[in-house]
Amino acid sequence: MHRLLRALLPVLLVGLSGFVSTVQAQALTISAAASLGPAMSEIGRSFEAARPGVQLRFNFAASGVLVQQLEHGAPVDVLACADQASMDRAQQQQLIQAGSRRDFTANQLVLIAPLQDDFKINQLADLSRAEVQRIAIGKPASVPAGQYAAQALQAAQLWLPLTPKFVQADNVRQVLAYVARGEVQAGFVYRSDALAMGSKVRLVQPVGGTVLYPVAVTRGTAQTALAQDFIRYLQGAAAQQILLQQGFASP
Repeated sequence: MHRLLRALLPVLLVGLSGFVSTVQAQALTISAAASLGPAMSEIGRSFEAARPGVQLRFNFAASGVLVQQLEHGAPVDVLACADQASMDRAQQQQLIQAGSRRDFTANQLVLIAPLQDDFKINQLADLSRAEVQRIAIGKPASVPAGQYAAQALQAAQLWLPLTPKFVQADNVRQVLAYVARGEVQAGFVYRSDALAMGSKVRLVQPVGGTVLYPVAVTRGTAQTALAQDFIRYLQGAAAQQILLQQGFASP
């Protein structure tokens, strides 16, 4: 009997070790606006390094799409949007936990053109010129950057004249790619996006004011404490430094 126990002991210890590591491992799913992609990925690596056993999973898309996913029951623990309206919608539908909402960073919409710009676009009004035929813009119905661009163009009385030229994109990173590849003559993205692709695009001018990014814990999470911990980390010095380096600003 004792010999059998001694023979089985290593197997039992390995199994127990695997069980303990599984119990200790924690996973957090974060749905974040597409414009946060590079910065949030770097912040995620920093967070994981500071908390062994924690794994972060990111889902990047337009803010409106992220809220739609939550409405349909997507298993998400933290929601980070590029606009207040999308988070307002999530709050009104009780998709986020009361009191968990915070503004953690800021950005600004800008007009960009390809670095090799044959059309010499230097201001919004230049988009009206006949030779400018294709302008990339996020879908205003779901992409905050597209909504901000629409508001700015309406204020400048350019929205209707320019509408036939619009190439609508599913998110701001897609707009950035169109401009960087020279598939359009201009586009509307965030300042952080323009700086990230500075070798391929040219920042023409800022458009509109400061854009605040909110984050919140979702109501359906089973990881409330860890989700709250991540939001606190986003507001801390290490994460804020990464955001500043990526072209964002303090909220």
